[in-house]
Amino acid sequence: MVNLCSEFLNGGTDTTSTSLEWIMANVVKYPEVKGRLVEEIREVMGGDENGEKEEVKEEDLQKLWYLKCVVLEGLRRHPSGKFPLPHAVKEDVVLDGYLVPKNGTVNFLLAEMALDRRVWEDPLEFKPERFLKDETFDITGSKEIKMMPFGAGRRICPGLNLALLHLEYFVANLVWNFDWKVPEGGHVDLTEIQEFTMVMKNPVQVHISPRI
Repeated sequence: MVNLCSEFLNGGTDTTSTSLEWIMANVVKYPEVKGRLVEEIREVMGGDENGEKEEVKEEDLQKLWYLKCVVLEGLRRHPSGKFPLPHAVKEDVVLDGYLVPKNGTVNFLLAEMALDRRVWEDPLEFKPERFLKDETFDITGSKEIKMMPFGAGRRICPGLNLALLHLEYFVANLVWNFDWKVPEGGHVDLTEIQEFTMVMKNPVQVHISPRI
């Protein structure tokens, strides 16, 4: 039971925090993305006689389409894990012309799937608007598989919807309530390093000031 609880905690918190760090790093790196996010939130949030609302709430998230695109693009460009769990075959299997021998281990790179130039235009670029073309984009693998940030099939991450909700909520409120800027002479380094998840080798350093 302890091991099971530990697995849920590590798998559910470390991956989400890592994804949030990558998304915010790209938002800071590309001011045009940040600006578009702020404008979208302003249109949805509006205000009253007391000024702008301070918190983006769960019911507001359903109206923030560009926010969803930013989160999806962050997950595409920087999946928290490079590999899914490996599988082994019990007998010789020919897969797409290749022989996988008995007891052979099969695995693939999740990150490379999301960088396939045959599927994605300018795959190395951070372009959230690519998802605006398809408001029903599927990341569960039930229709097609273009990216697998949460896995697919019977063993897909059970926390998928909760993770997306958390990411959208935190990104929206961090951008809405604070102004994020790279210090003069600084830059955002997107170099990766493997730990429990794929983290930033050099965590982003920013100036944060209240926006509201």
